[in-house]
Amino acid sequence: MTRTPPPAADDDALIARLRARAGDPGLRFDGAELPAAWIRERYGADHMDRIASDIRAYGSDGTVELASRREEVAAYFADAPRGPLFAPLSLTDVDEAERTIGRRLPLLLRRVYTEVADGGFGPDGGLASLTRGNRAPGSLCDWTSAVDVYERNRAVGDVPASWFFLTGGGCSMEWYVSLAAVDHPVLLYDADGWAADRGEDPHDGLRHATASLRRWLWTWAEGDHVWGEVLARQRAAP
Repeated sequence: MTRTPPPAADDDALIARLRARAGDPGLRFDGAELPAAWIRERYGADHMDRIASDIRAYGSDGTVELASRREEVAAYFADAPRGPLFAPLSLTDVDEAERTIGRRLPLLLRRVYTEVADGGFGPDGGLASLTRGNRAPGSLCDWTSAVDVYERNRAVGDVPASWFFLTGGGCSMEWYVSLAAVDHPVLLYDADGWAADRGEDPHDGLRHATASLRRWLWTWAEGDHVWGEVLARQRAAP
């Protein structure tokens, strides 16, 4: 069931919730990776069999991915250092990004980047960074830069200039925030869901719109999944 998000006056509370999740290595994404060997040692050799249906993915390095709010995740990361994956930005950094794309970001999104972190946390793959060159420990590639995605989209012309990339949604799905519409709805877009040779445009690739960026962020901050509203509408469709 989708909850009604608190009003804009409670954005301070939202930022605090986001900061808490971003700073917890077990909670900063929808899922967390744990060594399977640690799970067997902590919970018993047969525990992996009992939770097999809840394992989201298996890693080649002997890890398994579980939903971030599971007890096993909380136990494994209980003594891990706290703090965001990437440090928050300065207002100057955000101003520079806005000059690059030629548009203003929503005030709430500016606060996320300057008061929480420069991406590296959040729904699905985690929010893209606003700057370039961030790299998660152990990764061979830089974290996605939303500004790079924006410039690439603008050069190709496949996405309207008023859409700003937030994060990937798996396969060809992507989450964008509208920089132009009232309340800045968050758009779930299927990059493979339209074809110009059929007379379609990117709007034909839209699969869902969350009413506002605030609602989308509150959903995740309170532990719900941003896909919940999408899937509920799909189930309700005739």
